[in-house]
Amino acid sequence: MHNPSRSSHYSQLQPEDRVTIASLKQQNYSVRAIARQLLRSPATISRELVRNAHPSGHPSDYGSVKAQRLCLQRRRCGRPAVKLHPDSILWGLVSHLLRLHWSPEQIALTLARLHPPGHEHRVSYETIYNCIYAMPVGELRKELIATLRHAHNKRVPRSKGKDRRGQIPDMLSIHVRPPEIEDRQFPGHWEGDLIKGEANASAVGTLVERTSRLVMLVKLPEFKPASAANVLQGFTDKLLGIAQPMRLSMTYDQGGFSENMNGLMRQYLPKGKDLSIYSQQQLDAIADEINDRPRKGLGVRSPLAVYRELLINNPQHSTLVH
Repeated sequence: MHNPSRSSHYSQLQPEDRVTIASLKQQNYSVRAIARQLLRSPATISRELVRNAHPSGHPSDYGSVKAQRLCLQRRRCGRPAVKLHPDSILWGLVSHLLRLHWSPEQIALTLARLHPPGHEHRVSYETIYNCIYAMPVGELRKELIATLRHAHNKRVPRSKGKDRRGQIPDMLSIHVRPPEIEDRQFPGHWEGDLIKGEANASAVGTLVERTSRLVMLVKLPEFKPASAANVLQGFTDKLLGIAQPMRLSMTYDQGGFSENMNGLMRQYLPKGKDLSIYSQQQLDAIADEINDRPRKGLGVRSPLAVYRELLINNPQHSTLVH
């Protein structure tokens, strides 16, 4: 009987077709007779009998179970190996770095920096994303998605919207600082900003060094609301803990460079959470983890490594205090 679902005589043979072929072959049907029964090309049936017969290779030794097994084996051998196999060393490394909140792009760029083209331990960030989102629903998939910056259940384009971060009145704006700071050639210039917690009742101060992108987090006094003077004092106290050559200026960012940094820090200090519960020691640990992540804009080096180089190479080099 004709099967209307078949689009051509050359569509792939199904397991039930192999059962029919084996049965008709035992009844001594010819290749052309079998082809007429299945509405296939005789060449398709002949090729099937030769390729998927018993290892002896004789078409008369054809069996449907063995034929199906041989077909699947050949198909697996013809496909490229899975780049991020769950049991591979590469996947172990990738999943470890994901748990440290490295982005797939940071992981891919770091591996590309460490290994030459074509090396088995190089992988694209798209492959990492696909591996995460192709996982079956379960705790592991949920855990790895939670490590991503936006932690969506499916991949979505980056949204664009108005900056809704808090503003501190009477603070020196980033836009009025000296022009020589803009090119980031001179280290030691910092940008201050705030990350606000639930109902704007708490906040954490952020300081970002423009050249190295090094981050420092500052525990602020009771925020309800904190005055510009109190916030500035918190920033000043934190900056006094580093070497003098690396603290030349500090301006408040009102929608500029540290916006992306605040997005990274939201992985650790999520919206809708009381940020006053974090101690300065906990904030320092978060900053250390962020500063140890490689950055594309730094030649796939970490802010900590770049900051250390800047400090050592500074003509006024002194010992790093914090």
